Amino acid sequence: MINICGSSIGCENMGRRMPAVAGAFYPSSADSLRMEIESCFQHRIGPGRLPKRVMGERKPPSLISPHAGYIYSGPVAAHSYLQLEDRMKPEVVVVLGPNHYGIGSPVSIYPEGEWITPLGSVKIDERLALRLAELSDIFTLDEVSHLREHSIEVQIPFLQYVLGDFKLLPICLLDQSLRICVEVGEKLAEALRGYKSFLLVASTDFTHYEPHEEARRKDWIALKKIEELDVRGLYEVIEEHNISICGYGAVAAVLEASKRLGARRAEVLKYANSGDITGDKSSVVGYASVKIELP
Repeated sequence: MINICGSSIGCENMGRRMPAVAGAFYPSSADSLRMEIESCFQHRIGPGRLPKRVMGERKPPSLISPHAGYIYSGPVAAHSYLQLEDRMKPEVVVVLGPNHYGIGSPVSIYPEGEWITPLGSVKIDERLALRLAELSDIFTLDEVSHLREHSIEVQIPFLQYVLGDFKLLPICLLDQSLRICVEVGEKLAEALRGYKSFLLVASTDFTHYEPHEEARRKDWIALKKIEELDVRGLYEVIEEHNISICGYGAVAAVLEASKRLGARRAEVLKYANSGDITGDKSSVVGYASVKIELP
């Protein structure tokens, strides 16, 4: 059974991180997974078409994308990944997500090796991992934090479908405090200035298990702060309105890095929730797709 914001258990071994949620959050066979991703792009809540495969000259934008089971959040996520068509191919993709399990270190970088999905393997950018560890001791080079975590994993097949081969840097956030996540964003911006092209992805779901209208109201309060790249304001409204965004630290780090790299504003591409998919609007999880253009 696929959860709208749940988890499964996987394994990893010696720098070869195996899927934790294949067969639960998304199909476990390559053919079925490609079909599922294509159905997300073509869904009535999705963009309505498949992405073009031609790479262009514009830099990729930073993205915010949800991480529930594909049948629930995949069509919203597809809006984010459609933005990669006609863009430069990134030298590295940095995906930041929350640590749902409380396992491992406060800010964990998967250090080396490769991540496996049904669509194949993705190599870790070991150079960038080491550079970030040199820039700040808030980063830990740690595989354990990533052992069961789904928030980063579910982004990878979409990226493989659109980009083909790429290098990956997964960052799992157990400590999502404002101070820590601002520093993560600051150091990411510093480290990525040495790359001609890169992609930042923040993985998060929005309000959890509230009625449709209340979830939508709360989530748009947060999304307005995200549009303004207002990191401190985002934390303030999350606390004031009790908004249950699970990956707010990942969002904050990507907003901070993007601002430091010259971004001025974010754009919400699509907002929906699980009730829009299932028809049951009594208790939903919110999903948003956002892009942040970089100069």
